Amino acid sequence: MLSTAAIQGTDIVHFCAGLSDDDAARVVSVYEFVKPMYAGRNVVTGENALAFTEGVIAALSSLKADADTRIAGLLFELPVLEPVMAVQIAPLFGSDVAELVDGVRQLMRLHELTFGQQEVERGKNAAQQATAQREVLRKMLLAMASDMRVVLVRLASRLMTLRYFANARLDDDRTRSYAQETMDLYAPLANRLGVWQLKWELEDLSFRFLQPETYKRIARLLEEKRIERESFVEHAIEKLRAALTEASITAEVFGRPKHLYSIWSKMRGKSLDFAELYDVRAFRVIVADITTCYAVLGIIHNIWTPVPAEFDDYISRPKANGYQSLHTVVLGDDERALEVQIRTTDMHRFAEYGIAAHWRYKEAGSSTFAGQKYDEKIAWLRQLLAWKGEVADAVVSPDDERQGWVEQLKSATLDDRIYVLTPQARVIELPSGATPIDFAYYLHTDVGHRCRGARVDGMMVPLNTALKNGQTVEIITARGSNAAAAGPSRDWLGAGYAASTRTRAKVRAWFNALDQAETLATGRASVEKTLQREGKTAVNLEELAHKLGFTKLEELLLSVGKEEFSLRLVEQALQADPSAKSANPDDAVVFRKSRAAGATRGAKSSVLVVGTEGLMTQLARCCKPAPPDEITGFVTRGRGVSIHRASCKNFAEMQSKAPERVIQSTWGTPAGDAVYPVDIFVSAGDRQGLLRDISEIFLREKINVVGVSTQSAKGQARMAFVAEIASTAQLQKALGIIGEVEGVLQVYRQ
Repeated sequence: MLSTAAIQGTDIVHFCAGLSDDDAARVVSVYEFVKPMYAGRNVVTGENALAFTEGVIAALSSLKADADTRIAGLLFELPVLEPVMAVQIAPLFGSDVAELVDGVRQLMRLHELTFGQQEVERGKNAAQQATAQREVLRKMLLAMASDMRVVLVRLASRLMTLRYFANARLDDDRTRSYAQETMDLYAPLANRLGVWQLKWELEDLSFRFLQPETYKRIARLLEEKRIERESFVEHAIEKLRAALTEASITAEVFGRPKHLYSIWSKMRGKSLDFAELYDVRAFRVIVADITTCYAVLGIIHNIWTPVPAEFDDYISRPKANGYQSLHTVVLGDDERALEVQIRTTDMHRFAEYGIAAHWRYKEAGSSTFAGQKYDEKIAWLRQLLAWKGEVADAVVSPDDERQGWVEQLKSATLDDRIYVLTPQARVIELPSGATPIDFAYYLHTDVGHRCRGARVDGMMVPLNTALKNGQTVEIITARGSNAAAAGPSRDWLGAGYAASTRTRAKVRAWFNALDQAETLATGRASVEKTLQREGKTAVNLEELAHKLGFTKLEELLLSVGKEEFSLRLVEQALQADPSAKSANPDDAVVFRKSRAAGATRGAKSSVLVVGTEGLMTQLARCCKPAPPDEITGFVTRGRGVSIHRASCKNFAEMQSKAPERVIQSTWGTPAGDAVYPVDIFVSAGDRQGLLRDISEIFLREKINVVGVSTQSAKGQARMAFVAEIASTAQLQKALGIIGEVEGVLQVYRQ
């Protein structure tokens, strides 16, 4: 390891500024290791790899980054030029450095995926959508960096790229694309993190490529007056310092550097000419307390003539975001404007690192802020970076203090959201733990309904796979003839399939609509069959619904479809005297819920599922079991256990396909009024009064008939009844009596 003296004798001593001797030796050792590997080779932008890397580490050194961050800045291009190094970094330089390098490479991959091809939906809100997409990209970059030092390395590398383009005098579509990406993504991030040294230069270089003529014009205006302006500001500061010393006031007075892009932004935003800008010549005064702020203000107004219209007291009347400061504009000795800001140390720290920081109003055009939680996290990160600047001098700072900063910076992630990409590089923001199903429903409800699979980074994955930051997700949907019948699975409502409540609500809404449509169709078919049997097919269904006490036809159909309203009441309404019906419809209509409803859904006392308690059960409609039929259960997807007769053909087919889902079931002790729906078929010679004779038997045997369907052809009548029975013994007695009715050829339970 190199000694301190040896390091001082090298031409890279500036790489080690602020580091302890041991850390400085580590950085130099790594530099000597990578130097021959980079020599004579170029990075993807065309710049010499060694020069590029030296620029990155120099920028990180100016930020007083720790040794591991600087080492990562030296190494992150190495796996690209020497792929074998990807697996050698951890053994050679430690796991912390390897994680930093991997993080930087992930952010480079984000650039490769999104550069120049961000997908923006077209339409009248295209500009707003583009702004929103840029904001999501910024948050995605932060979220992808599990260690926030990774972002610093990425910002430094982008700065080196723009410097190379500027020095090489490149001016083509690629340089402008890099500049636009920097202006949209990296400069705002540097601004938010308070990394001013990088932020200003990133903006100015990007401005130079995006608007070269405007850049040159403002540069000429500044250069023409630079010496005069700097001399004036320096003279004004010395004059104020003397006055403050005379008043025994301790204050920090310094100029406010102006950059070309910020000058142009203010000229454009306020429609001002260059000569009208007050803060081209400006400085700031920092004092200990509020009382001293006003004392300094009085001194400044005594020295120079104030411009009353340009005075703002944000101390007594803070801005809505909490910002406090005194802003005043005075006329200097040459009768030209000079802007001065006066604030306390606490106000300055809050303005620079609190939620009132500059990025809140400099990016006011964006309407996609993530709320107070995100703002506070960013504010904390900026304070952390500022603290780093104060304690990073390893010569005088304790090791545990520096280590504490590193550990907190590594844990500073925005981990409540994730950011993934579409195949077109559009960034999608989702809750942490989101799956491909959440992604599909975010794109469009129809895409979610038709989702049948997903590829993540080109590989097929299960739909309950938790997505990670930076992954590219492609949804496979049902197409062609399968698309019309496509829909979500009830499994998606279970744990692990959807992290978003919005997704679960959409899946639930699909099944609710599907169940209602099926119930409506069943109810309509039952009502229409009743009308046909009674010879009243011309009856207006809407009027019939109103006559039966329903406000809408759909309510009647749903009630019949759910077996909550007996068709016998519909028959009574059709057969009743119209005049009497009109006079008082409630005299003829008695509302009664089908007693079979509870048993059909598996009332607690009706069915016992052996070995399991609390399972929802329902009686299968295909075979309609009733005590004491031999029964068995089949575990369905999302609807509990379906109870079938042991002889059911449908059950036999399901058992052959999924025997593991068969579950033993027996009848429990039924409630006293429990009834079960069964299907009864009668074949007989057609004659007048046949239906009446059979119905009277059901009435005598106290069997409730809730559905009837009849057909007659060539003198033969076929009748189908849906009856509610308490047991099969009751049914068998009724069937025996019906078999003796005149003309009946056959009667049986299906």
